Amino acid sequence: MDVPRKKPKKPSAVNNAPPESPPIFLDRSLDGEKLTEALRAHGVVVHRHRDFFVHDTRDEDWLTTVGEKGWVVLTKDKRIRYRSIEREALINARVRAFVLVAGNLSGNDIAETFTRALPKILAFIGEHEPPFIARILKNGEIKPDGVAYEKDTSDVE
Repeated sequence: MDVPRKKPKKPSAVNNAPPESPPIFLDRSLDGEKLTEALRAHGVVVHRHRDFFVHDTRDEDWLTTVGEKGWVVLTKDKRIRYRSIEREALINARVRAFVLVAGNLSGNDIAETFTRALPKILAFIGEHEPPFIARILKNGEIKPDGVAYEKDTSDVE
């Protein structure tokens, strides 16, 4: 006699991030309670700058460490892609970075923007090899930056 199989349990509404989602690192420009709580409420493992580094740690130092750990960087530092030392550290450590390019947002607006963008962030990570920088717009849309991210064109004729 065949034994009926149980259906797999559906993920809870609170943990709606895919289990394969990598840990996210909030740099010091985004290291606040509202964003941390909002991402964690979506089942994301969040690491905060203040929990691993002193406030004035150079960007190239924490970028190297975070990249080695495989964490995804969220930042508001729009200039990170233009500073050669930081860009080089990001590329060498194979960092996956998402930069919020909208200005003058409250903590609640920032949390809402990132939680709205979360499914797109996870999809982008699954579709693109590191290193890359992508921009996050206020509406949650994601745009490749083109500075560290380079599309593989080896199979294009």
